[in-house]
Amino acid sequence: MQQQAANEKLESYSQSLEQKVLLRTQELQEKNDHLKQLVEELHRTQTQMVQSEKMSSLGQLVAGVAHEINNPVNFIHGNLEHLNTYTQDLIKLVQAYEQLIPEPPAALQETLTEIDLEFLTEDLQKILQSMRIGTGRIREIVLSLRNFSRLNEAEFKPADIHEGIDNTLLILQHRLKAKAERPEIQVIKDYGDLPVVECYPGQLNQVFMNLITNSIDALEEANQARSFQEISEHPNVIRIKTQLLDPEWAAIMISDNGTGIPEAVRSRLFDPFFTTKPIGKGTGLGLSISYQIVVDKHKGQMHCESTPGQGTTFVIRIPVQHKTLVSA
Repeated sequence: MQQQAANEKLESYSQSLEQKVLLRTQELQEKNDHLKQLVEELHRTQTQMVQSEKMSSLGQLVAGVAHEINNPVNFIHGNLEHLNTYTQDLIKLVQAYEQLIPEPPAALQETLTEIDLEFLTEDLQKILQSMRIGTGRIREIVLSLRNFSRLNEAEFKPADIHEGIDNTLLILQHRLKAKAERPEIQVIKDYGDLPVVECYPGQLNQVFMNLITNSIDALEEANQARSFQEISEHPNVIRIKTQLLDPEWAAIMISDNGTGIPEAVRSRLFDPFFTTKPIGKGTGLGLSISYQIVVDKHKGQMHCESTPGQGTTFVIRIPVQHKTLVSA
């Protein structure tokens, strides 16, 4: 009987010890999981801080370059109006001389023939007009750069979403225009009737830049297997659609008709440092940062819809207004 009691006591002690070990193991596992989450959160925060610092430095550089370009361009653009007025006056003067002296001396007639006064007068107007268009274009680009960087507008404020998209498209125009290996990438804008949206304008512009750049990259990758003629018959298209889902939510959809994204890749798109691009072509941070900007900063939603062979669509949903401003 004593032996049996001893065995029972030992078995009870063993069970108790085993339960304590299991409990302790579970506690350690939970702490380990918690530490792992903290490390991942620290890593994400560090990544975001590094990227934010880079974007801040880039924004300051862009704003500085835009300012330096803007001053001389405004000077040239303003003087073009005076130059045009003076040119018109000189042309009137020459025309007046022609009326007073319809048959100029031989030497003067030879000079008029040599410079081809009629062509010069006509072409001069075209040159002045092209210069006005050129300086106007530079001023638009400078304005877009300043609006894109938004260094003086980093606070949470109402903004025109369509203006941000248009500014981004203007900055990316050099990548959209026709090249020797392909025609122009068509951009179809299907804008809905959106109100101004409370947001961080500069950060949303960063999201638009990342998504549209990714679409261009996807189209150019797909073009490698197609001839110029094939691309002309089935052109590259980026479609940007906006709509007011209800009084509280706005949506932005950015689509391309590239080759699409496989499910195995799509499930990891927003992971930090994940990229399918060659070394030197991508950091794997663009979509991760974009996701954080939309979801964490703006309390919105972001996801990707894609079917291999049929293109890709990124969908963004953000609140139109925030009752409580989120911290920067």
